[in-house]
Amino acid sequence: MNSPALAIIGGSGLYEIDTLEVIARHRIETPFGDPSDEIIEGKLAGRTVFFLPRHGLGHRLLAHEINHRANIWSLRSLNVRYVVSVTAVGSLREEMPPRDVVVPDQLIDRTGRAHEHTFFGNGIAAHVGFADPYSADMRKLLLAAAAKHTEKLHDGGTYVSMNGPAFSTRAESHMHRAMGAHLIGMTNAPEARLCREAEIALATLCLVTDYDCWKDDEAAVDVASVIANLHANSALAKEIVKTLIPSIPTEANFPEHHALATAVLTPRENWPTETIKRLAPILD
Repeated sequence: MNSPALAIIGGSGLYEIDTLEVIARHRIETPFGDPSDEIIEGKLAGRTVFFLPRHGLGHRLLAHEINHRANIWSLRSLNVRYVVSVTAVGSLREEMPPRDVVVPDQLIDRTGRAHEHTFFGNGIAAHVGFADPYSADMRKLLLAAAAKHTEKLHDGGTYVSMNGPAFSTRAESHMHRAMGAHLIGMTNAPEARLCREAEIALATLCLVTDYDCWKDDEAAVDVASVIANLHANSALAKEIVKTLIPSIPTEANFPEHHALATAVLTPRENWPTETIKRLAPILD
C-alpha cells in the first residue's frame, strides 16, 4: 500500500491550490452519497496531496448541505491519514482580529446533528474518545509551518460550530463569548468527529474574516467583508500548506490513527456483513 497521504479540505475562498501538479481526479461513489466534488490528486512539495473543495467548485453547497460522511469516507478510501481543514471563521475575541490565523485546540458542537456525523450504527456501536478533537501532533506541525509565514498566528482557541446558513444574532454571539468560545464557523465539528472515527489526524487552519456581530463598534458580518478578507488570506493559507507538506510523516502512527482500537463495543463476530462492507475503508 502507498504511504499515508495528506488531504487539504478547502473552505470558502479556497477552492483550488494553483501550485498543485494535478495527477488525477477522483469522482468517488460512497455508501453515504456523493462527496462535495471530485477529489484532486496531485504533487506538491514532492509529496502526494489530495484536495477537496468543501462547498464544491463555485461554492454550490451551504454548510448544512455538505455531505461530510461522503467527504471523509472518500478521503479515507484514498489512504488519507492526515487532513488540514482550511476554514473561514468569525472571531469572538478582540485579540483575534480579521486576517489573523488561528490553529484551534478545542471545539463546541452546537449543530445539534452529531447523530448524523458518525459512520457507526446499523449493527456496529462505537464511541471514540474526543476530549481533544484536534490532533496535538498535527497541530504542532501546522503551527510550525504557519509561523514561517505570519506573525499574526494564535496557538489554540475554541471553535464553536453552528448550523447557519444565516450568521449569528447578536444575542447568540454574546452567548458564545460567554461560553468561552474564541471562533465561530459552520463546518468543522462534523469534519473533526468523522476524521476521528476514520482514524485520520486532523488539524484546522482558521482564517479570521470578521468579528461576527458581538462588537458594537464594528459592522456586523456580511458576505462582502468575509470575501474581502478571505482573498487577502487565501494566498497565505496556500503557502502555509506548502511549507507543511514535507513535515508530514510517511507512516501513520499518531494517537488518532488508533482511535478505534478501544472504541468499538460490538464484538466482531456480531458485525453485520452489510455494515462491514459499508465501512470497509474505516475498518481497514
